[in-house]
Amino acid sequence: MKKILALMLLTLGALALTAPTALAQATQKKEIKDQAEYNAYVAAIQATDINAKISGLEAFSQAYPNSVVREDGMEALLQAYQQTNNAAKVEDVALRLLVVNPGNIKALAILSYLKKAGGDCANARSFAEKGLAALGAYAKPDGVAQEDYDKQKVSFTELFHNVIGYCAWQMKDYPTAQTHLKLSVAGNPTSLEDVYALAISTLPPATPEDMPNGLFWIARAADLSTDPKGKEQITKFGHSKYVKYHGAEDGWAQLLEAAKTATAPPANLATTITKYVPPTPEQQAADIVQKKQPKDMDFAEWELVLSEGKQEDKDKVWNAIKGQPLQMVGNVITVIPGADAKASPKIQLAASVDDIEAKRLDIELTMSGPIPAKDMPKEGQELKFGGTPDGYTPKPFVMMMIDGKLLVEKAPPKKPSPVHHKAATR
Repeated sequence: MKKILALMLLTLGALALTAPTALAQATQKKEIKDQAEYNAYVAAIQATDINAKISGLEAFSQAYPNSVVREDGMEALLQAYQQTNNAAKVEDVALRLLVVNPGNIKALAILSYLKKAGGDCANARSFAEKGLAALGAYAKPDGVAQEDYDKQKVSFTELFHNVIGYCAWQMKDYPTAQTHLKLSVAGNPTSLEDVYALAISTLPPATPEDMPNGLFWIARAADLSTDPKGKEQITKFGHSKYVKYHGAEDGWAQLLEAAKTATAPPANLATTITKYVPPTPEQQAADIVQKKQPKDMDFAEWELVLSEGKQEDKDKVWNAIKGQPLQMVGNVITVIPGADAKASPKIQLAASVDDIEAKRLDIELTMSGPIPAKDMPKEGQELKFGGTPDGYTPKPFVMMMIDGKLLVEKAPPKKPSPVHHKAATR
């Protein structure tokens, strides 16, 4: 942004009609016929003392509000106030210039910059959009070298793209931000502000499908940061986004290295940084069966395989545990009393962490006999019990167990464990 402002101010100076030849050309073309008006303009524009120039140009603007060179004089006044670092007056003159000519490029550029610097993104973006639209009709002023005019037009274009892109980012208009920030970065590839804003505008939740490019831009921003703490924070943020998208950190170091010299994402980036696709529950179940014997699995793993696995995987697990006495721990959901005092009640329990948190039944235990009133389990109680798997329903998963017993003495139970229906990022 500093480069843009410096170029803009240089070109403002280059286009000020201070040289006698340029002044003569301008006045001849615009035909200042009144000698007093001509003399007042020449005296003000050629004044060497900056305060005298400001006084003369202000007086000229007041005395000759309909002058053919009023806009030229106000542009010179704009530059003069800028030289005195009077931001308030610069803004005031720029606004007055827009009254004279709503498409004045210099005024729109100044106001875009000042409003952005002041945090007024709504107005900054509005001025910049008007400026960008007006550039198409912006002709080379008389007496100005083509090279100077070309530089000025480029600097204004970059400024307008910068302001629109940055402010669109601030306003969470990510598609617009991307469009303009890409153009701004193309002209200013070492601008940390532009590169960082482009990175955030390209990363989710903005545009997940463009994630590889967003990862490049955040790596580029990390390299451009000269503040050690800032560099560390940006790098850490980029790394977390990279791992979440790719599923692992392989390739991150290479991306950081590439971003040191590349000023735009490589063409093959989308094929280099691939999106991690988590395994389906069925794939997870198959992986568990491949790696563990059923007797070594915990209850949550049984649940995952029996509810989500292929039939052959379900059969392998169920045939291994059916009819086998087990000792377990679960949380009581509810107790269903028997038909009479001598009948066996049923206890509905949650044994996996996921189901315990959701207070969701995953075991229905039929007791081997009645339970004394003093020992009757209570809802929400952690219960140590024994039982024998006798059947199950896959979805919603419930294992039916018989021969239920309350374990008074501590036994080595199977501990609650989560059901990973959704794979976590590696």
